[in-house]
Amino acid sequence: MQQDLPATARFLIGGELPVCRLGFGTMRLTGPGSFGWPEDREEAQRLLRELPALGIDLIDTADAYGPDIADHQLRAALHPYPKGMVIATKGGVTRPSRDRWVPLGRPEYLFQQVRKSLEILGLDVIDLWQLHRIDPKVPRDEQFDAVRQMRAEGLIRHAGLSEVTVADIEEAGRHFPVATVQNRYNLADRGHEAVLAHCESRGIGFIPWAPLASGGLASAEGAVRRIAAAHGVAPSAVALAWLLRRSPVMLPIPGTSKLKHARENIAALRLELSDEDQAALEKAGA
Repeated sequence: MQQDLPATARFLIGGELPVCRLGFGTMRLTGPGSFGWPEDREEAQRLLRELPALGIDLIDTADAYGPDIADHQLRAALHPYPKGMVIATKGGVTRPSRDRWVPLGRPEYLFQQVRKSLEILGLDVIDLWQLHRIDPKVPRDEQFDAVRQMRAEGLIRHAGLSEVTVADIEEAGRHFPVATVQNRYNLADRGHEAVLAHCESRGIGFIPWAPLASGGLASAEGAVRRIAAAHGVAPSAVALAWLLRRSPVMLPIPGTSKLKHARENIAALRLELSDEDQAALEKAGA
């Protein structure tokens, strides 16, 4: 792990679980459409084994990735996990086919999936489990109470939500402490500003999925590339550094299937954007 990073590069999930603020998402370690096995399984394993040396100790996954394939890859590459590594996973979405992501929030299903994740990942407790989506067909109180019970039974340590509103967070918070929120957010897509502000005011970790907009930062490409060239880093590092500076609760989890890209991304932790850089990126991505 990187021991020489500034204190601002760390965050306490749930106020007590320390992680590096730049994590890694496993969605790209599956096949096209996050379904099936990736084409280059050997490269995926090399990448995962390298993460601890890069200083990454927060890995975000989900039982829907593959499904289950990302979790199998994690265990094969990293188990027993290095001390301090946090495996965050999600449940509550089914994958009946490559192009379908279907919420399923029945309590018995959520419990089934959390126990399956524990078995596949080789864990005694999941440090951070997130409700992948709130199922509109199941009473919300039943879903949130299932999460509360998971914590009470010691299956999970902390709990979070994904793709939610401020009202959702407050409602869930009546059942369990919301440790993280995982919503889409990046330089070119800031539709969840209100949620980010809410999380920041309450010390809730904000995990932006698609932090690089799947490569689609076209609106800000000129500014990103100019600043990247000035600092001698990859454009992805600039976009991630902007996120890290945007809020102290921001926990980007860029995913990639290439070790080279992971090494480029980690440079964001040491990249110090100037006020002028940050302002230019704000303007270009707006």
